Amino acid sequence: MIIALIISLLLYGLLVFYVGWSGYRGFGLKGNRWFLACYSIVLVFLSTSFIIGRLGNGSTIFSIIGNYWLAIFGLLLLTLPVVHIIMLILKFTRLDRNRTRVVATTLVLTFVVGTLMYGSYLAYTPKVTEYNIAVQKSGSEDLKIVMLSDTHFGYLSGIKHAKRLVEEVNQLDADLILIPGDIIDDDLDIVEKKGIFEILSGLESKYGVFGSLGNHDKYRGQMDKLIGAIETADIELLYDEVFLLNEEIYIVGRKDKTESDRMATKDLVAGLDQSKPIFMLDHQPYEFSEAEAAGIDLVVSGHTHKGQIAPGNLITNRLFENDYGYLQKGQLHTIVSSGYGFWGPPIRLGSQSEIVVINVDFE
Repeated sequence: MIIALIISLLLYGLLVFYVGWSGYRGFGLKGNRWFLACYSIVLVFLSTSFIIGRLGNGSTIFSIIGNYWLAIFGLLLLTLPVVHIIMLILKFTRLDRNRTRVVATTLVLTFVVGTLMYGSYLAYTPKVTEYNIAVQKSGSEDLKIVMLSDTHFGYLSGIKHAKRLVEEVNQLDADLILIPGDIIDDDLDIVEKKGIFEILSGLESKYGVFGSLGNHDKYRGQMDKLIGAIETADIELLYDEVFLLNEEIYIVGRKDKTESDRMATKDLVAGLDQSKPIFMLDHQPYEFSEAEAAGIDLVVSGHTHKGQIAPGNLITNRLFENDYGYLQKGQLHTIVSSGYGFWGPPIRLGSQSEIVVINVDFE
């Protein structure tokens, strides 16, 4: 564990040096000691801000700066190798190297700033994605489910984002609201200070709001305290538990996959009346075959963020059987959301924050 941490820090340090050295040369001020000193101090501050923000009880300022730094750092790692290859090719031309380097640096900075602005728009402007599914079991009436995952309320996904969520969800006139995990972003204290749960208590639906926990819903504090805090928002938190809604529909909430003591799906639903619809909230989209075998009709998940920042979606697509959208396995319908919030950098590229509507037709 320690060796892996050391290797990771060394690799991170080398990548920071690569980005920093590229920027220093790109500004065309090589040899200016004062600029080098100030530039180095700023670079060290930015590159360590995310780590410092996670130490102890955390720091709002360092966390915000650190998250933006991760966004900028990631974009530079994607663009700088391409720029360097182009610069190598231009060496064989008669173009002035220093002027070309400054122009390239300006273009890179413009690209990064523009991408950050566009990525922030995608992160903070949710779309509504709609699915229609048919469940081969009897129900009293068709059902309109609104599902939202990965709200990640915390430092950067805060009051305004929560108020927008409540406003937009209530406009959808849901029969049932499901929230499959990562409601908070590691820090319960900051969420409570912002009054996020009080805002979420304004969510309206015919049959209520049900949630489960994700891997970021337990970073600090005791689990009982976290569950109690979330339930002040009138969210029925299911922690390896089953709720029978109106004597007609089972709603199952699983513990997150990271919890070693979570029950197997078959054990969690053992003894349930299989003639009734069974809907399950499972934060991470794993174990679909087990859910199908256990007679589950619908699984809603999040966690993947659809990669959040491209080409991360290529990785999630390889890791998960269904990393985003809809997939059916036998009688089982699976729907994975890209999430309403975000983790780390407050930007999205190749994905967009979303609210999911699931229209259930019982046949």
